Amino acid sequence: MIQVNSKPDKPTIANDTVSFSPKNRLRVALVEDQPKVRESWVRLINSFPDFSCTCACISGEEAIRTIPKEAPDVILMDIFLPRMSGIECTARLKVLLPQVQIVILTAMDDQELVFLALESGADGYLLKRTKPSELRSALLNVLAGGVPMTSQIARLVIDSFRRKSKAKDESLELSLREEQILQLVSLGYSNKMIADKLQVSIDTVCSHLKHVFVKLHVNSRTEAVVRYIASKTT
Repeated sequence: MIQVNSKPDKPTIANDTVSFSPKNRLRVALVEDQPKVRESWVRLINSFPDFSCTCACISGEEAIRTIPKEAPDVILMDIFLPRMSGIECTARLKVLLPQVQIVILTAMDDQELVFLALESGADGYLLKRTKPSELRSALLNVLAGGVPMTSQIARLVIDSFRRKSKAKDESLELSLREEQILQLVSLGYSNKMIADKLQVSIDTVCSHLKHVFVKLHVNSRTEAVVRYIASKTT
């Protein structure tokens, strides 16, 4: 591990124009196993007027041991590390340091990796070809509560949600009567109350609900309501 400097006082993030001094630079921890790449990122981070690289770890195992003691503001994490992956390391660090922001920094824009990283607790996902000015902006962004992503990564996320939304819409082809019954279920109506309200038999209500369960791929009234409400809010 490269130990870069001692702990400075932490400033408050307001916006991109906040004034920093060497003593109150924001603290960055880096996890990268390639020596030349690691040294390059350390130099780049330290060149920013508002950031300081406090430690650079060569493996996930070293990151787990070292980073919690350094108490950084943000962690830059490579995915492809020896033995423990950056995704597993992210998940473990999030347990130890739930408030620390972790940004994936990798050369891969594979959709599966993107979502695995985000599910593990990553707060942003950048490609290593990100420009220096964009990296600095991304660091400030994540510390201000944003979710920085390289444009290519953002496109993958958007496309994935669109596909899921379309698939969900196609599976929710309920008839008008089925929708009426499901709306009443969501209001807490029993099957008998629904039958009385719609002036149909209880058997008819049960039959419609069975069709709803099949269409929504659920096994209960509660699941059906949750799935239906979710479809209306996407």
